[in-house]
Amino acid sequence: MSADRSVSRRRTSGAAFAGFGRTVSEKERALWREAMSRRAQEAFSRGQAALQGGNISLGLFWLERAERMSRTNPNLKWAVGLACLSAGRLADCLLRMRELRETYALREAAFLEVLCLVRLERLDEAGCRMQDALSRFHATPETHPIADQIAAAGGRLGWMTASNNGTLLIRAARPVRLLLDGQEVATGLKDGVHVLSEGWRLARQLEVRSGRRHVLGSPLDIAALTRCESFVEADIDGLTGWIWTPAEPEHVPQVTLWDGSHLRAEAFAQDVDSDIPLARNRIFHVPAALLPPGDPGPLELRDANGHLLTGAPVDPLTGRLVTGQTGGLAARFQPVAVRSGMPRASGLRASPGCAVVIPVYAACSTTMACLRTVLVTCPADVPVIVVDDASPEPALASALDRFAEEGRILLIRHDRNRGFPISANDGIRAAEGRDILLLNSDTLVPAGWVERLRARLIQSDTGTVTPFSNDATIMSYPSVDRSNPVPSLREMRAMDRLCRDVCGDGAGTGGDRIELPTAHGFCMAISADCLLEVGLFREDIFAQGYGEENDFCLRASAKGFRHLAAPELFVAHVGSASFGGARKALGARNLQILNALHPGYNQLVKCFIKADPLHETRRRLDAAALLRLAAGRPAVLMVQHDAGGGVGRVVRERSAAFEAAGELALALRPHATGCLLEHVSEEKRFPNLKFSLPRELPGLLDLLRSLRVRVVEWHHLIGHAPAIRTLHEALDIPCDIFIHDHIWFCPRISLCDGEGRYCGEPDQAGCEKCVSRWGGYLGEDISISGLLARSAHELSSARALMAPTDDTVRRITRHFPGLTIQTIPLEDDAELQADIRAARPGLSGQPLRVCVVGGISQWKGYDVLLDLAREIRAHRLPIELSLVGHTHDDDALIALGVRVTGEYRENEVQDLIRQQKPDVGLIPSIAPETWCYALGQVWRSGLEAVCFDLGAQGERVRKSGAGLAIPLGIPAFQLAAILMRKWGSSR
Repeated sequence: MSADRSVSRRRTSGAAFAGFGRTVSEKERALWREAMSRRAQEAFSRGQAALQGGNISLGLFWLERAERMSRTNPNLKWAVGLACLSAGRLADCLLRMRELRETYALREAAFLEVLCLVRLERLDEAGCRMQDALSRFHATPETHPIADQIAAAGGRLGWMTASNNGTLLIRAARPVRLLLDGQEVATGLKDGVHVLSEGWRLARQLEVRSGRRHVLGSPLDIAALTRCESFVEADIDGLTGWIWTPAEPEHVPQVTLWDGSHLRAEAFAQDVDSDIPLARNRIFHVPAALLPPGDPGPLELRDANGHLLTGAPVDPLTGRLVTGQTGGLAARFQPVAVRSGMPRASGLRASPGCAVVIPVYAACSTTMACLRTVLVTCPADVPVIVVDDASPEPALASALDRFAEEGRILLIRHDRNRGFPISANDGIRAAEGRDILLLNSDTLVPAGWVERLRARLIQSDTGTVTPFSNDATIMSYPSVDRSNPVPSLREMRAMDRLCRDVCGDGAGTGGDRIELPTAHGFCMAISADCLLEVGLFREDIFAQGYGEENDFCLRASAKGFRHLAAPELFVAHVGSASFGGARKALGARNLQILNALHPGYNQLVKCFIKADPLHETRRRLDAAALLRLAAGRPAVLMVQHDAGGGVGRVVRERSAAFEAAGELALALRPHATGCLLEHVSEEKRFPNLKFSLPRELPGLLDLLRSLRVRVVEWHHLIGHAPAIRTLHEALDIPCDIFIHDHIWFCPRISLCDGEGRYCGEPDQAGCEKCVSRWGGYLGEDISISGLLARSAHELSSARALMAPTDDTVRRITRHFPGLTIQTIPLEDDAELQADIRAARPGLSGQPLRVCVVGGISQWKGYDVLLDLAREIRAHRLPIELSLVGHTHDDDALIALGVRVTGEYRENEVQDLIRQQKPDVGLIPSIAPETWCYALGQVWRSGLEAVCFDLGAQGERVRKSGAGLAIPLGIPAFQLAAILMRKWGSSR
């Protein structure tokens, strides 16, 4: 039950495990990602080939393998969903289509979701989903029959669909009326195609009805149907970009240029990096010869709805800027070196007052939630300035009008969408020289946020201030390197109280002055002095946004202003989907511009991230949050390795029992410089409790004492710093040990040599010879005699010893006589075996299907599996092998005809076993395991198991009689003969 790592035929060492003094390098991560991508692509290609050959079952097997290897790839999810539909696995197809529709608003997924529901005879749901799909997407001819069926089944008048070319298809049982935003524009319309009136795109809703009865798909959301995804940038040859209409990808969109001329985007792009599956971006190009001469400034390009393309207005000269051809460029493009300015003299400043500026565009409910928190928390003397950047949502515009009429906000409204930088500047100008609190409209603010930000602006050299948030890059909390969940209003307030209690009230009460490379624009306090001296955000090159606040801050830094963190304040950031599929492209483009304007910017940020000056603050916050969670309960600290597997599962299960008993379950994992303390059931909630050892050992001990840890429970010490071995002594508390493997006397852990043979547990000299030749996994320089002596001392000093099986107890006590070890089985074997089918001959003429489960390393039986596959291939035996899991060399097995599913999640394993339709399970481990969760999975699936007669696997099979324990070392042909004799065909 040790860490399941692949063992190659070479000398190995503790470097195989990440931990103290050893971390996984970026190069290693890149190589792993490359290998996984290659394997996923190979599996995808095999799956496609099988489907094209008419073998749906095999094709689906390979596609699902690819999907598990690349779980975030929506294109794979789409391909697997289609294959599931072909295979009749409608529920699996429905699940994938629903996820694609919800995540990406994917038209094809929306209509296939309807099809699945119809075939599953869930017609009420199908009707609801069809109504939603027709009201948002153009329906292709392939979907018309199912629309007919659903309309008839639901007793509807009929159905409708509209196209971006201005036509409307109606299928109705009697004449209907057409209304745009409630105004009748046509009546007596019958079945057929109708041309919509000029200007229909300007309306919000299109209705097709008779009396009050709507046809299916009415009312139509015109904004959803006509929405364009787009992007434009300048290069040395002119302007290039892409555009498409997700609700009707076959529509050829049109780009309106700055002079009113039009450009059709007909050709499909081949290399656009898009997160949206089935994206059909169409490219366009405006040659440099067609651009206005000289320095025309930013040029506007718009879609058919009059909306600016993402990235527009675009200045053609930025193409020269980012390619380094800056000779002769205007002064506004001259680079400003990072940190070129002299520090300013610091002193107290008198604030000219403060104003909140909030640019808004869409997302009515999110924006209104933000405004409600702002309006109840702003002091009376702080005006709230809202800039409506031509919102396309009438409900939002009306709500803003009401607030303005009530005098609660100062409203500025654009007649057309102009982007975040211009909107922010308009709000700042309206503030008339005050300090500015610039706020995104997708934030939630707590009480006292204005006062705490202003307290940070009291120093004359402070230019900007940024608080903590769940989504704010370098100012994110709790995790800075992965996504945090979006907090609710209640959770935001609790998080803010934590920040305020731990970090004080800011600079005015002696808070730390932690300097940032730049502010983050989601919530950014800017001093009036800084604005006066530096100017506003650049409106000419950053288009809708991304990078404008960084550019402002770097210009401010050049003048000596500082950018401070406000860790005493937490502002929730919902995070928007602005810019849709162009988000990455716009961010990449603007980052290029930013680095060209400010050479050294990337390095500045990298240095900040490496130094991580906010780590100690985040750790104090995590510690305080963990203490609040503990609420005075006693705690158990479980020490484990960082490899997951069976050890991780045991720790999770024991932690659940401790928590149920009213105790706090903590775990200690190793990392490169020391250890990470976490709450077992919420391990992602406290990512900053990292301690460098031995330097920060006193701080770790203080925290553990505050948490009232009553016992340290060892599960695995591999990868840990030496100080962890004596942690319980430093805390003056007992230590219990749960024995998971044979690391106590075997530096190779598995009792196998480097050639994959069980060692037989030789004497000390034999162990020394084995380790000298093949290396060990301890990651420390210790002899066999030293290891035995240390283990004897630690085991005998423990308050309690536990092991999963009697076999494990016997092996440990043979090396360390006199120990009392309690046997604690990790699963209820009787319960696992409740549904086992008795051995019976397979069907005549059908091959015997043998299923292996788990991550199969060499000591888990990889060579056994490989030899068996060779034997089957060489003699054309009627046996099919499948592996629900993975190995270090799947390709060799696959080449011999073994079906290898790839890695799985715990909740997937039973479905994967059932999909193989197996007759018997095989546990090929050639080392004595201390437990075997794979055996439990085999039994749970209703199969008997074959294993070698050693270790936990042999003990459990022999005791239960639910399978067969065979002698270790029998050749592959004998293993095949045993399998066929007991479980094979009766022919």
